[in-house]
Amino acid sequence: MAFDLYQQVTDSIIASLEAGSPAWRKPWTGEGRAAQMPLRANGEAYRGINVLMLWLAASAQGYGSAYWFTYKQAEAVGGQVRKGEKSASVVKYGTLAREDEDSGAEKRIPYLKSYRVFNADQIDGLPEEFYAAAAEPVRDLGTKPDPRLEAFFAATGAEIRVSDEPQAYYDAQADYIHMPPISSFYDAAGFYGTLAHEGIHWSGHGSRLDRLSRFAERKAYAFEELIAEIGNCMLCAQLGLTPDFGQSAAYLEGWLRALQDDRRLIFKAATEAQKAADFLLACAGEAKPVEPSEAA
Repeated sequence: MAFDLYQQVTDSIIASLEAGSPAWRKPWTGEGRAAQMPLRANGEAYRGINVLMLWLAASAQGYGSAYWFTYKQAEAVGGQVRKGEKSASVVKYGTLAREDEDSGAEKRIPYLKSYRVFNADQIDGLPEEFYAAAAEPVRDLGTKPDPRLEAFFAATGAEIRVSDEPQAYYDAQADYIHMPPISSFYDAAGFYGTLAHEGIHWSGHGSRLDRLSRFAERKAYAFEELIAEIGNCMLCAQLGLTPDFGQSAAYLEGWLRALQDDRRLIFKAATEAQKAADFLLACAGEAKPVEPSEAA
């Protein structure tokens, strides 16, 4: 039964991707670190590994703007990179036309070029539209906790810290999950779905499933996000929550771009996600709110 349920979740996510997913929306109020598609100065979206490289740079430095400029591009629109700011690397793939010495036929030679860019938040004097909107304060929407689900996540043994910091994340080094207050979420399902996502990350710690050490390089960071979001849906289905497959597909779409839109990886990620969901269910034991048959 569990296998069928997990396969149904995977199939539903793929169907949502194929149908065209909506824009991803953050399920809580307040300024957060929702992944934005990195944009060039002309508004064109980056693709491939550049997406992941710029996401990681923005996350590490806390940049809020989606826009990235070369030094000359910033100057061209009246901006000035602040003194001491560190650039991020992006790469450009292309081909050069060369004549074959033997046959005289034209052949294409691939090349890879690296160049440096700065986030709009590092640049003074740009037009206002390039900067991130003013930080949104956390709002108390009055959303209440579900005692059954609170008991389940407490029983997993994960350390869950809650504060007014409007970000949800798993800190792998300190081994804890951080969540904004449930009252700041639009609904309880959004809170527990987000907590499930971070709980899947938590399961990968070296003292548990030891998945994070195996997925250590940059592209594997994107793969881990696929695991966490698919695992979120799998765990929610087991807990009697209806997963928002459209929103999960929207979230996954951005990470898939960082993996060259290789949707075959969803099936590989689903295997790891199932292991993680089963691990959390086993940790919680009898605290699980519903039986699998009730969630199907």
